Amino acid sequence: MVLYYRLVFNTGGEMGRVYAFVNQKGGVGKTTSAISLGAYFAEAGKSVLLVDFDSQANLSSGVGLRSAKPGVYELISGTASLTQVIRPTEIPNLSVIPASIDLSGATVELIGQAERDFFLKHALEPVRNTYDFILIDCPPSLGVLTINGMVAADAVLIPMQCEYFAMEGLSLLFQTIKRIQKKLNPHLEIGGIFFTMYDSRTRLAQEVVTKVCGYFKDKVFTTIVPRNVRLSEAPSFGKPISRYDPQCSGGKAYNSLAEEVMRRGA
Repeated sequence: MVLYYRLVFNTGGEMGRVYAFVNQKGGVGKTTSAISLGAYFAEAGKSVLLVDFDSQANLSSGVGLRSAKPGVYELISGTASLTQVIRPTEIPNLSVIPASIDLSGATVELIGQAERDFFLKHALEPVRNTYDFILIDCPPSLGVLTINGMVAADAVLIPMQCEYFAMEGLSLLFQTIKRIQKKLNPHLEIGGIFFTMYDSRTRLAQEVVTKVCGYFKDKVFTTIVPRNVRLSEAPSFGKPISRYDPQCSGGKAYNSLAEEVMRRGA
């Protein structure tokens, strides 16, 4: 029998949150969003753990960790402990569990396991009373790794690019979330949708925002992240935008989004 429960963090009486960043479509700014929000949460004095759960390891390199082992693969496979895999970053209060290409093999290895959807949840259990926020960057798919991320999470944050195919993919994602709520994590919430790479000059971008906001209403964050070259540059320097160029339009937008997420307790 599997026991389900809410995750309560030891943060002065406040409940912490575990967020999974999910979108089965790649290139929507999911990793950039996880890094940026995590950094701004930490800058605001919150204790934050980033979990890179994508074998591309872009989150790891985006905070200055390249080819870092042991990491999340070793954690879920039981060959390394949490104390061995949690690494500090240059930002106080911000730590990360890195990933490597080895994680790509986890899909095959987990598929036959009885508790295959709960590996990440169980692995993070010992530190869930330590952080105000745990942010899980899931791969661009709806496979076993992403399901693990959503089972371990309190809520899903969905970055969405303003284009037609992104709207089509949103329907499939919501169907998957409903199945997980029904069978694996009944407490999973939709924390919210936010727009990334927004170009106000295109009519399509404006139409997508209007349609999504009209349908999902209060599930959509008001902050919109614009298309911004400085956001694209920051990962190559291994820095979050809060340290690379906080005054650029993308940096200001993610700062505003972080404040909105904290304010709403999404």
